[in-house]
Amino acid sequence: MTCRPTIDAVIVFDLDDTLYLERDYVESGLHAVGRWMERQLGIAHAGGAMVEQFRAGARGHLFDAALASAGVPDAEGLIPRMVQVYRQHRPAITLAEDAMRFLSHRPGRTGFAIITDGYLDAQRRKIRALGLHRLGVEIAVCTDRWGRQDWKPARRAFERVQSFFALPASAFAYVADNPEKDFVAPRRMGWRTVQINRPGRLREGVATPADPAEREIDSFDGLLA
Repeated sequence: MTCRPTIDAVIVFDLDDTLYLERDYVESGLHAVGRWMERQLGIAHAGGAMVEQFRAGARGHLFDAALASAGVPDAEGLIPRMVQVYRQHRPAITLAEDAMRFLSHRPGRTGFAIITDGYLDAQRRKIRALGLHRLGVEIAVCTDRWGRQDWKPARRAFERVQSFFALPASAFAYVADNPEKDFVAPRRMGWRTVQINRPGRLREGVATPADPAEREIDSFDGLLA
């Protein structure tokens, strides 16, 4: 029986646009829906067309537009199935290079954890695809396990992680990308907070929130500076 190494500090990460670029997941999902459309509806090249629209700035009704352009009748009845395919596909995503470097060279006596919002099945599939548990993440809390009411800025996930490691609030730091919701709970609990402004992220130019992070970085290479 191996003993758990002594941990004095814990770095807790958000997932989307923190450890990898969320746009990669979106494009992966659109291609998966496109393959489904070709198999089930005989519509070719829809995935690539939706990705082009997404890259051009489209953020809603991509499935409706794809079906309408193909002249599919009763398109509305197909949307729930397409959403299901999107959320349940196997993501073709990889960690950002700086995140991989950081996770692969864990600072001494430091634990890793994840707290992430988003639909439960989709978030779990992302975590598996990125191999985060193999890289030393001890606990990954998907807030949707309890329902939408416990998504950030709710405290429940942060309390769960702190209880898991049984360390004081001063031992924890939360690294995330969205200043509108990510830092409210950890700041009020006494955690350290770091906002990562990853180039290529989906959310940019968010107004200054009531609970901003203590510091900002562009890459994990500066996380311990």
